[in-house]
Amino acid sequence: MIGNAFYLAIRQILRNPMRSLLTVLGVVIGVSSVITMITVGNGVTLSVREQIESIGNNQLVLRPGLRIGPGQKLGGVAFKSEDADMLRQQIAGVLDVAPQATKNLTAVADGRNWQTKVIGTNNLYFEIENRNFEIGRAFDVGELSAGSAVCVIGKTIQRELFGENVPVIGKFVHINGFGCRVVGLLEGKGTAAMGGDQDDLLVLPMKTVQRRVLGSNRVNAILLSINPESDREYLKTAVTNLMRERRGLGRDEDNNFSILDTAEIAQKVSSTTAIMTALLGAVAAVSLVVGGIGIMNIMLVSVTERTREIGIRLAIGARARDVMMQFLIESLVLGILGGILGLLLALGLSILLADVMGVKFIFDPGINILSFSVAALTGVVFGYFPARRAAKLDPIEAVRHE
Repeated sequence: MIGNAFYLAIRQILRNPMRSLLTVLGVVIGVSSVITMITVGNGVTLSVREQIESIGNNQLVLRPGLRIGPGQKLGGVAFKSEDADMLRQQIAGVLDVAPQATKNLTAVADGRNWQTKVIGTNNLYFEIENRNFEIGRAFDVGELSAGSAVCVIGKTIQRELFGENVPVIGKFVHINGFGCRVVGLLEGKGTAAMGGDQDDLLVLPMKTVQRRVLGSNRVNAILLSINPESDREYLKTAVTNLMRERRGLGRDEDNNFSILDTAEIAQKVSSTTAIMTALLGAVAAVSLVVGGIGIMNIMLVSVTERTREIGIRLAIGARARDVMMQFLIESLVLGILGGILGLLLALGLSILLADVMGVKFIFDPGINILSFSVAALTGVVFGYFPARRAAKLDPIEAVRHE
């Protein structure tokens, strides 16, 4: 009985293949949109998390000034190099500390120039930031203590000043009126999760930047690597209390510095992208409703076109529920057809967009099964009214219908 109903439904759909395809187009778009949005969104979420984790989940960043909102920051007194030493010595759970002094400058080499970020720091910076060397080395003890004119550059600096795959060790880059000899080239890390080129940097010893670039002992950031087994909240409280004491803040005074926790940033960014993915998926799901309305519309047309056929079936003994079942199964087959085409389209779009956006393609069986099931259910739900209308036709009037 049901098998025969499916056979008749498929035969009826194949009689008008173009009309059937246009009927399920809304379902196809709905299914493919939902799956593609969520699949690509999951890939973006994973990519963002991996990029933030590449910086280091067990990292705290201290900056002068108090952040009060997106892009807004109240100015604060710069740190001192001694602050970094005290953090390392007095707080258990702090593994490494790297002070930073930064400034944007124009770098010149081989007749080319490039605006870049100049960073003054120590060798612990490379460990805390998970920076590996492609060739060359970090600074030696003598270079750090003497403030020598040596530097380590990122891949962007190599490309913009010297060219791709050009040996750079031993070459000179001129900044702020002096030349620094390149002793190391960092491996590429690409674009940061929050935007910005992670390879566009030029690193010098802290004393070199303070003497030759800034002309002061200013430190505008301190990077801390912390023990992953330590209590993060306790550590942040201890760091806050120590810095308040060193900066002479009274009990009623607000902090004039901020502490960024990379683990919290990763969690918040991942949560935000996950919410946006779900929202886009929900918006795309509206197409399924449109597709269902299309199925209902064409099934109503089909009932009108096949009124005489329905009347003959009822007249020779078919029951009303048999007619209703026939039209429901036709709607179900249309929904299943739309679901299958939507799955195939979503697979191709997801792979293409993941490649274009440079994120991983993550196949999610759950959302694929759910979308297909909803497509089939859409066919049944929106086919119910036309099926019920067909079942209620008067056999005599239906047979006389032209």
